Amino acid sequence: MALRNTRVEGHNKNAEYIKLLISEGEHQQLDFKFSINDSRKIARSLVAFANTSGGRLLVGVKDNGAIAGVRSEEEFYMVEAAANLYSKPSIDFVANEWIVDTKKILEIIVPRKNDDKLLYSVSELNNKNLVYIRQNDCNYQVNIVWLKAHSLKFSEKNINIQLKKDELKLLSLMKNAEAYSFSRLRKLLSINKYKLENLLAKFIAINILEIVFTQQGIKYKLVEDMQDFLYQNHTS
Repeated sequence: MALRNTRVEGHNKNAEYIKLLISEGEHQQLDFKFSINDSRKIARSLVAFANTSGGRLLVGVKDNGAIAGVRSEEEFYMVEAAANLYSKPSIDFVANEWIVDTKKILEIIVPRKNDDKLLYSVSELNNKNLVYIRQNDCNYQVNIVWLKAHSLKFSEKNINIQLKKDELKLLSLMKNAEAYSFSRLRKLLSINKYKLENLLAKFIAINILEIVFTQQGIKYKLVEDMQDFLYQNHTS
């Protein structure tokens, strides 16, 4: 486990290390922030990293990779607030300060959590604790299906699925490898919201279906390795 909120200052050597990171562009484990003016928004990034595979936040770097530098000493303390006040539970991180081309860059390192069952969330303005994950270069809020699937996956109980009418209709629909939104699945399958949530969660928990997060919304599709399996079984 990383030391909580450890800060190491005055790195003048190895500035090439930061330049090399920046050259990678934003991705699953790297995010750029030009500046920090909202601790709750930063908490979403910290939580998303912690819930996925860990990562680094570079403060003082524009989205295009241009080095702007940290504008205020307060930005570190806003990260502290994000980790300790808005993240539930609080998130341990390591902060390094680097001088690159005379400008200060703040590197925030979030380790991957040790317990896959544990979920970090953000305390939002509506008093709800919302869970975020990181996919590619974006943070996404998970939905009830994702949460149900996660709960099933780490439950001590066996996941039992009986292939009845609705289950078979869902799998048959998924054989074409298309990604479907929840609303479209409800319309095509003509089943109620609660039942569809549970069906999707079960199939996701046993790695037959997967959730696809996009800027346009959340969709569901067949796990690639399952396509041949379904064609060999009676799902038509």
